[in-house]
Amino acid sequence: MSRQIGIPTGRRTAVVSVLAGAAFVLCWSSGFIGAKISGEDAAVTTVLMWRFLPLALLLAPAWLLGSRRVRGPDLRRQVIVGVLSQSGYLLTVYWAIGLGVSTGTTALVDGVQPLVAAALAGPLLGAAASGRQWIGLLIGALGVALATVADATATTATTPAWAYLVPLVGMMSLVAATFVDRRAQRPAPFSALGIHCATSAVVFTVGAVATGTAVPPTTLDFWAATAGLVVFATFGGYGLYWYLLDRVGVTRVNALMFLVPPVTTVWGALLFGEPFTALTAIGLALTFVAITVVTMRPRAGTRRDIPESSLASVS
Repeated sequence: MSRQIGIPTGRRTAVVSVLAGAAFVLCWSSGFIGAKISGEDAAVTTVLMWRFLPLALLLAPAWLLGSRRVRGPDLRRQVIVGVLSQSGYLLTVYWAIGLGVSTGTTALVDGVQPLVAAALAGPLLGAAASGRQWIGLLIGALGVALATVADATATTATTPAWAYLVPLVGMMSLVAATFVDRRAQRPAPFSALGIHCATSAVVFTVGAVATGTAVPPTTLDFWAATAGLVVFATFGGYGLYWYLLDRVGVTRVNALMFLVPPVTTVWGALLFGEPFTALTAIGLALTFVAITVVTMRPRAGTRRDIPESSLASVS
């Protein structure tokens, strides 16, 4: 029986989805904050190497000793997903912030991911967002822009114009990872996460050793930020991302991404003194409107959203 891309029926499952979505937004936005804090004391490759080495060791039993081990083509596909969704995406985010792009603006550029994913869902997976969902996505795009435009225009640091293209590359990397993952049978969540983290650990360790940045700093801020990235950004952010992808579908998960830039902007204002203006507040309100429009269940007699089974079954 196919599952619709609407909030699952039943009060309990609806509450779980809402709580998981809220936790996902907070955890995902924490990654931008952690990137800025940890990046003040160490190079990007240093931070990412020591973020993923412990994770790779911790999660290794999940995919090496699991009852359903991942082998052959499935393993290669998950390695590709790991390179795209973690290595490629995170490297560009950290690099952009290191170049002077603020946390809110970096999140803004990543925030166009839902529109790109929805636009590509048709030609790549044989499914598409409904007209109502497109309206919600466009409202969300406007909200994201308004919520962070003040930060982008008020920045006094001399950030090169091309630096704003760096997070765009990362956003496209995450979109690609989503569609690669949806075209195949995914292993158990911890097995997949273990493969992704092991892949990232190899990529970033090689990069750190090659650039002479493998030795970590001894500051408390660095290790506290790194621990927060492991717990909240990886387990919370990435774990909930793939969990919600199964539970509520591609369009709805990507719609939740619209909340990340405003939340990140609020955090940036409180922690780093980044500007929070009336435009920020209006943009935040619009993102909540967008989430409501995208996730509301269609009325009886109207065209229903594309079943999630059609998104997952195309190979």
